[in-house]
Amino acid sequence: LKLHHSGRYLCGGQVVSQWRESEQVTVTVHRVPLSGVSLSVQPPRGQVALGDCLVLSCVVATGTGPLSFSWHQEGPGAQLGTGPHLELQHVEDNDNGQYWCRVSDGDSVAESDPLNVTVLGEQDSQAG
Repeated sequence: LKLHHSGRYLCGGQVVSQWRESEQVTVTVHRVPLSGVSLSVQPPRGQVALGDCLVLSCVVATGTGPLSFSWHQEGPGAQLGTGPHLELQHVEDNDNGQYWCRVSDGDSVAESDPLNVTVLGEQDSQAG
């Protein structure tokens, strides 16, 4: 269902040789408020080797669309992306830090908890 499906409905049909109609009913479609915004990450725990790819996904437990997404990183800087996924192709040292997504349904806004991303340099990945 979409919000525009709200309205008055009835059904009709032929009974013997007469057209009959039901009583009208009113259907109201409500928005489901945004809740349960969270992040998932690949590779696990947000630990990624220098130069590798990192994919963050913004998950919404409930909420009526259409939804818009924005991605943010701690510190000064512009919005990083506007889709449900954020892909960093070749991570660098300055990609370290906290990331979160913000979701809006046009009426309200919800944010995920921040996720800490750790970029492992050569010495870090060899130490394990």
